[in-house]
Amino acid sequence: MVVPRPALQGDLSTGVCIVGGGLTGLWTAYYLKKADPSLEITVLEKQVAGFGASGRNGGWCSALFPKSAEALRRAYGDDAARALRSTMIDTVDEVGRVAAAEGIDCDFVKGGTLVFARDTVQRAAAQSEVDAAREFGVDDLELVTPGGRDDAHARALAATSSLAASFDPACARLHPAKLVRGLARVVEELGVTIAEQTEAVEWAPGRVLYSGAGGQGLVSCETVVLAVEAYGATMPGIGRRILPLYSLMIATEPLSDQVWDDLGIEHGTTFSDYRHLLVYGQRTADNRFAFGGRGARYHWGSSIRPEYDRVDRVFDHLESTLGELFPAVKGTPVTHRWGGPLGVPRDWHPTASYNPRTGIAYAGGYVGDGLSTTNLAGRTLAQLITRQETELTRLPWVNHLSRRWEREPLRFAGANLGLIGTEAADVEESVTGRRSLAARLLAPLTGH
Repeated sequence: MVVPRPALQGDLSTGVCIVGGGLTGLWTAYYLKKADPSLEITVLEKQVAGFGASGRNGGWCSALFPKSAEALRRAYGDDAARALRSTMIDTVDEVGRVAAAEGIDCDFVKGGTLVFARDTVQRAAAQSEVDAAREFGVDDLELVTPGGRDDAHARALAATSSLAASFDPACARLHPAKLVRGLARVVEELGVTIAEQTEAVEWAPGRVLYSGAGGQGLVSCETVVLAVEAYGATMPGIGRRILPLYSLMIATEPLSDQVWDDLGIEHGTTFSDYRHLLVYGQRTADNRFAFGGRGARYHWGSSIRPEYDRVDRVFDHLESTLGELFPAVKGTPVTHRWGGPLGVPRDWHPTASYNPRTGIAYAGGYVGDGLSTTNLAGRTLAQLITRQETELTRLPWVNHLSRRWEREPLRFAGANLGLIGTEAADVEESVTGRRSLAARLLAPLTGH
């Protein structure tokens, strides 16, 4: 049980008011304090720090960026897209560096990501991804094939009956709740005030109105940072800029080291496959499978409720999928089930934005790839707010503005059509043995 920090009481004047106590808000506070220790910073959090996706995600700290490399190349050119890829790789290491330097024990191990190709269509997709990466100048993405090597990756191919896999070394496994709670402790030690059970209900340049366990009040400030990710869909001023899409997870009981050795999944290695309905997994520090995926539907009006975190149909699907992916552990008891919303912009393109005229900053839209991207957002917002011009502030996602999602019922129809379409695409490919036409038609709704 997490004991909430004290709620804010009365009016307050501060330099920076950060709305949201997840990783975006806490990383921003951390780097602002490092840049200017005298700066007064207050974080307002409706629940407790890390309550949202920051504390209950799949634990992939990766160099993945929500918008595809090809889309970035078309929009910004090769140099800008390469700069973003390089920065994302560095960001994975930066998270590990800060965790070590600040004594945050979050089970960080950089072991890379294996994405299995389990049929001929998926193998072609893996080969295409590796070829495109090398054409782009990314030479660290590798195609793993049976017989090509005698190590854990070869055992993983055999354990999953995969024809091949891509391997990206730029990913670390970690425990997200340990990271966000440890980071909250660190920023408090730096002098940041974190007020939990304190909800921001309205904001404007120079002020934030709040309500919570300590009553109502007004925070006067020079800078407002909006760091609410999926929960912004229910807030004034953000609303249709973001869509809350649910992702759910399960965890098994611990398995023996020998079982993991047979499966070829080492500590620090994360895994997925090339199906369209996304799944993702890791070997936890205490030897469990933590395994998640999409499949939960979007709810009318972008509503977010606690009961949406648990969908038995999706949990059953995840359990059966894990057993199908790793037959040797089929039937392993599942001990934990959970879920929550992540934020999806209309063009699947995240942003780190700051308007120096209004003093309002905003970051989010990570589409499930936020465990590293939040760190990059925090560093970038800190530099934008302190008026620095650096390589980070020139990256192509800075001040990107996505168009808003459609009004209902179009939003409901489109979001759930995308979900149905990804499920249909997997069935289509398994039946036809060819790349899915449905997936190509629905690409604008699924970010591809």
